[in-house]
Amino acid sequence: MKSMKVILLQTDICWADPAANVAYMDKLISAHAQGTDLFVLPEMFSTGFCTSPEGIAESSDSATLRWMKQKAAERNCAIAGSVSVEENGKFYNRFYFVHPDGNVQWYNKKHLFTYGGEDKHYTAGQERVVVNFRGVRFLLEVCYDLRFPVWSRNRGDYDAAIYVASWPSPRVEAWKALLRARAIENQCYVLGVNRVGKDPYCEYSGGTAGIDPYGRTLSACADGEEGFAEVVIDMEELQAFRKKLPGIERCRLFYTELISILYEK
Repeated sequence: MKSMKVILLQTDICWADPAANVAYMDKLISAHAQGTDLFVLPEMFSTGFCTSPEGIAESSDSATLRWMKQKAAERNCAIAGSVSVEENGKFYNRFYFVHPDGNVQWYNKKHLFTYGGEDKHYTAGQERVVVNFRGVRFLLEVCYDLRFPVWSRNRGDYDAAIYVASWPSPRVEAWKALLRARAIENQCYVLGVNRVGKDPYCEYSGGTAGIDPYGRTLSACADGEEGFAEVVIDMEELQAFRKKLPGIERCRLFYTELISILYEK
């Protein structure tokens, strides 16, 4: 695929009400014409950012995940967003990427938000996850991961990074600046989706945007309002850019050589 159409949904979230939130997301996705390849939803879109997940987190085979599968198949698209999940007695902030054929890939958030107490209840993920969908390689990241550039360093293994978040209003300018920084330093597209509205603890003003490898904003939602941003990922343009500035290719070769040396030992 030479280009991919992505819709970033900036929405409010009903606190701890998966049924209401799923119904609302279903309505928003259905409002768009066929032809969108990927819809991206905010962090913990079915419940809100609950740092005390007991009694709120969903199972690993929840109605929310079943809806994502059904909707992806219905629209012949992928749907991505994170959900609070309880599995084998542990809680995870799990970023699902659901393919239209029903295949599900996920990433468990690595960097838990200690200031908000997320680390006291959730188990941190340990593996980076890159998803290949229709010829575009996506790195899956969640909220606070944005502040850790080494974790998202492009090893020549992805074309776009997706950050889903519940990033509070007082620090939204940091969110916007870091999205641009990650795009520039990793020579990739960055898709950042943040919610709006309030929960019992914080207020959120959005800052949802698609950024190109030059750090330019391709599309963005208005601050403090629900809406969507439409972004086109142009793979030919990305490849041409990387050919002019071959930093990522050098990085890929470095990691390939390093892995080879480690295995030889």
